[in-house]
Amino acid sequence: MRYLLPLIAVMLVGCNQSQSEASRVGERTYRIISPEVAGGAEGPNRRLAQQLCPNGYRKLNEEAHKGGPDRVDWYEQNITTIWTIKCL
Repeated sequence: MRYLLPLIAVMLVGCNQSQSEASRVGERTYRIISPEVAGGAEGPNRRLAQQLCPNGYRKLNEEAHKGGPDRVDWYEQNITTIWTIKCL
């Protein structure tokens, strides 16, 4: 029983880090930053963009930044993607 609470706390922290973050850049324009995801998956960015712009969006810019320099294998690279979108 005493191990259950720390286990739940660790699981919730892990779930929270898989969310993208958005900030407003201008009128109907947002900058979305994804968490570090192996392979640079775009799913978190796509979900947040659809929430921010229910009538559709256009991707204006996309950047990708690789993880730390201690990574050796290319397939284990954690990649952060940054999108700039404009709502239609």
